[in-house]
Amino acid sequence: MNKKQIEKQESIEALKSYLKKGMTLQAIIRQVSNSGMSRSISFKVIYKKELIDLSWWISKALEYPFNDKHHAIKIWGCGMDMSFHVVHNLSHVLFDNGYKLKSEII
Repeated sequence: MNKKQIEKQESIEALKSYLKKGMTLQAIIRQVSNSGMSRSISFKVIYKKELIDLSWWISKALEYPFNDKHHAIKIWGCGMDMSFHVVHNLSHVLFDNGYKLKSEII
């Protein structure tokens, strides 16, 4: 296994320890490009009464670029809820079903 594959697997394991079916991830849109075609979104979850940032792990698990400046995942696309798109894909990776996690923009 190469470094990227190891990071991906470790991130998936870390996310599984924090996320359970039915949980809601809080999305914060940190930046939108001038063209509106990309955005940087960070993701948080409340776990044991603590707010945990999952952005870096999600970026590695889904192989999305990470924006260090905004500490967020960089996503390209428009015309739909991109935070839903990320959480849907994450739910597929973790639970083999895109509808086991929810997203909410705060």
